[in-house]
Amino acid sequence: MQAMSSSTVETIDLLDLKLLPAWVKEPAEPRSYAAYTGEEESGGQKVGHGPPRSRPKRRTPNFEHPRPNGDKRHCVAGRNRAGSIARRAHGTKDRRLPNRQVPATRTPPVTVGFLPYAVAFENVATQIKSGSVAYSLFALARLFLDKPVGYEVRLTTKGEPPLYQLGDNGTVSLDREFLDQNAFRFAHRDFYQIEVVETDPIKGNFSNVARCRLSGTLLGPTNYHNYQPQLRTLYEQRFRRRMSFPDYQREIEIVSDAALIERWKEEVRRVTTYTTLHEETPVTFSSTLEAERHFRSHYLPQSIRSVAEVTISGAMSRRLPDRRLSQAIEEAWARESRSPSRMMQELASRFRENGLHVFRHRRGMLFVSPIRVRAFVHEQAGVSSSVNAILEALAATPGINRKQFFESLIGDIAPEHAEPRRLALASDLRWLINEGYVIEFNDGSLDLPRAKVSPQKTVAAAEPATSFSTGSSAEPVEQFRTEAPLQLIWRQH
Repeated sequence: MQAMSSSTVETIDLLDLKLLPAWVKEPAEPRSYAAYTGEEESGGQKVGHGPPRSRPKRRTPNFEHPRPNGDKRHCVAGRNRAGSIARRAHGTKDRRLPNRQVPATRTPPVTVGFLPYAVAFENVATQIKSGSVAYSLFALARLFLDKPVGYEVRLTTKGEPPLYQLGDNGTVSLDREFLDQNAFRFAHRDFYQIEVVETDPIKGNFSNVARCRLSGTLLGPTNYHNYQPQLRTLYEQRFRRRMSFPDYQREIEIVSDAALIERWKEEVRRVTTYTTLHEETPVTFSSTLEAERHFRSHYLPQSIRSVAEVTISGAMSRRLPDRRLSQAIEEAWARESRSPSRMMQELASRFRENGLHVFRHRRGMLFVSPIRVRAFVHEQAGVSSSVNAILEALAATPGINRKQFFESLIGDIAPEHAEPRRLALASDLRWLINEGYVIEFNDGSLDLPRAKVSPQKTVAAAEPATSFSTGSSAEPVEQFRTEAPLQLIWRQH
């Protein structure tokens, strides 16, 4: 691959590319509840009813008049009714009420899908084409899902309501009203050039300053001319969905700290100006409130559009302001990371379109390679003894690495004969790999392609298997781990 400037690319080393899924190689350990006592949930202290055993129970003297035994149930019922009335009066819940349910969060009607980012995919496909080794499609799918720069998110609505997007590439939400109220905050940099300038120091003596308890923002003295507009702007931008304006006003405190007053004076000196970018004659606004008014009257009506399907970047999907939509994407990403079947299907289709070959190997696992693999026919004439030795060794020890492979074929021979023998084996092995008769995985292991079994051989092989007991151990699974890390190039945008 051609070298690129560090300002446009980012090199990521994958130090542990597993060629088999974790659920095949690493069996999950079942959790045992035999010794569970219930103390873990309460910080190690056992929760019970009544005082500890070391203390004698205090008996409350009963000053009520004695009642006949037949009236006890009426007394209990009366106390229960009185307790329920008292709990309702104090706003507490009655734990004895049946069928108490916590309202569940409604799942948004959106289908979430993950796609490989086109630029990242092109770089990975180019790197695979430049070599001759095979890579696990499962591991590559997890690689693309590992970081937001490697994937895109496709959102599709199942019906009403539709999705709403701000501009062509802006943020997405299920709530149009929410997007309308916060549109300026999300998109103001696309329409205005923002500059911060310092003005002259504020003159006058101020004995106090108003401060927002929720955000810590200094709003200035209550008699300052910009106090009310700034208070209203802060409420509209950050707290409008949480409380009413009168309730928010109760969160404003008046402090007389001289240091805070001086800090407010320095903050007021820094004025933020907004200059329009899409008008023939630029207009500059000296306050956020004026700029937002201009945005709502000139840009907002045509900025929000409804869409049935939209694709956003992985980075944007992790910072969506819509909490319901963000939670749905996070849950879908967790499921796809555990079992990336859809990403594998998308990768397999794109790899085939780019001239790469996708094939199945041990236990039906999918791999991608620049070489079309095929079984070697041993009855071919003119095959050297070295080629036969390589094929027989790989058939006897599948998944062997290169070092062990050469040691097993060369053996203990004189050094003057070992090097020519090694070179001949390396040349024949390279020919077998390039022709697809031997598979070289990216961890350095070697294996033969799966041979196609005829139906007669399949039936004959299945007959003796019926004599095995159901408790027999399963076939051991070969474990492939990456010794040579795969370096992938992601372009930053």
